[in-house]
This record gives sequence, structure tokens and C-alpha cells, in this order.
Amino acid sequence: MSARQMHPDLHPIDDDLVRRLIAGQFPQWAGLAVERFPSGGTVNGMYRLGDGMAVRLPLVKGGAKDLSTERDWLPRLAPFMPTAIPEALGAGEPAEGYPWPWSVYRWLPGENPEAGALSEPVPLAEDLAGFVAAMRSITLPGAPEAHRGGPVASLDASTRAAIEELRGIPQEGVDCDAVAAVWEDALRAPRWDRPPVWLHADLMPGNLLVDGGRLTAVIDFGCMGVGDPACDLFPAWNLLPAGAREVFREALGVDDATWSRGRGRTLSQALIALPYYRRTNPVMARNARHVIRAVLAEAEAS
Repeated sequence: MSARQMHPDLHPIDDDLVRRLIAGQFPQWAGLAVERFPSGGTVNGMYRLGDGMAVRLPLVKGGAKDLSTERDWLPRLAPFMPTAIPEALGAGEPAEGYPWPWSVYRWLPGENPEAGALSEPVPLAEDLAGFVAAMRSITLPGAPEAHRGGPVASLDASTRAAIEELRGIPQEGVDCDAVAAVWEDALRAPRWDRPPVWLHADLMPGNLLVDGGRLTAVIDFGCMGVGDPACDLFPAWNLLPAGAREVFREALGVDDATWSRGRGRTLSQALIALPYYRRTNPVMARNARHVIRAVLAEAEAS
């Protein structure tokens, strides 16, 4: 499906626009090949620029702020990271009818992992735990608040609305009473009452790169900031099978309350994404269905 169908306020982008933007602002790269990179992303369009770079352009206005956040913070975070993270090589400005800032990054090799098809799930779980732990250990001052990093209750209205919307889509086969019970459990969990920690805040499979089954890079830090550590437990349900999930949890020493909040947050994201993207973004919809199944299976087993 085309990106234009995902949101009502998308700005159209294409190869020719990217070539004009590059030629006008980075003439040293004007002769390099430009090719749209297929992605399940929902906020940015990605283009390969030559062999060693990527161009990232927001598809919606909100994505422009994310790029500014990355430009400010990624150079400061990089020394603390156990894996590669994006490195901005150029800061593009609005031009050629394109209304927002955009960026050129160094290309990071690897492929996105896929839930249910991991070649090294336990080592990958350990790698992910190492990345999350490294983020949590950062003490840089002046951190922004992470997107989704606040109380679970702040997601209540949108989550309940999504559950009711899914009741009206029986072909998706979601057990809405069961997911509502898991959500209620997350709401009952004690809030995080210690200092907020640094978070990536969007650890979806599409923001992870692996090689040989092992984590090599984490990308798209637009949601980063400080908040509830439960927010970075997403891979437990959106990617890892049950055994590796426990390895991930044990490596991070996650208490029951934080685990419940993390499971609820991951479920909330999936419940909201499924009705919104089910006809426009197969990657997001597929992962949302996976999360719902994984969460309900864990709840039934506990």
C-alpha cells in the first residue's frame, strides 16, 4: 500500500523530489543514485543515497520535530551505546515545495528482524537487554520527556476506544474481553515512582537491525527521552518468543509491576495500530496481531 493511504495529512514524496533536494543543498552528492527503501515505517520516508547514505524525510508534520531531537541528542548518546545508532551527515532544509527539515544519515547495514523467524532469539534477547540497560544508565542532563514515557493511565481513553473499534471488526478475531482484562491489569500496576530513565521509546522490529541474528544497530530515536522504563520492554512481546522473553526480562531485572505496565503499553500500541493500519500498512498490522497473540498467550499461561 502507498504511504499516502496511511494518514490523511501525508506530504507526497518521490525519487525526483529527493534528487532535487540533494542537488540543491548537497551538490557533492548530486550524482549518487537515489532509490526508495521499502519500509513499514509510518512517519518517515527512507531513500538510499548511493551505497553509504540514507535520506530520511518526514511524511507528516510531527516527524519534523523528531529529526530535530535526533540531531541534538544522537551525537551525545552514541558514546554510551553498545550497538551502532544513526549518524547524521547532513541537515536538509525545506525546499522544492517540501515543507519540513530532513536529514541525510550514514547507511547502517542489516535487516529488520521478524517475529516468528528469528535465527538466534536468545542471543538477540541478550543484545536487546544490553541496549536497554545502556540507555537506562545514561545520566545526561536536560533530557526531553520520552514519547509514551508517562503514566500508563494516559493511554486509557485511546486504548479503550481501540478495543471498542475492534469489537466492530470481527474478522480480526480479537478477543476483546481478554485484551481488556490485560489492560485493566496494567492500569492496576503501581506507577513508576523512581527517577525517570533514558528510553529509546519505540523499539519496534522496524527500528532494529540484525546480522546473523544478532543486534547490530538501533535506529529512529525520534521518540527518545526519559520516562517509565516499562516503555522499553516492547521487544518482549512484539518480537521475542516466550523463552527469549524471559531471558530479556531476567537480564534487565524487571519487577512484576514494571512488567505488567510494559505488557500493557505494548498491547495498547498494538490495539490502536491494528484498526488504523490494517488496510494501509501490512507490516504494522501484522506485528500488531502478533503482539495481541503473544500478550494473550502469556496472560493465559500466568
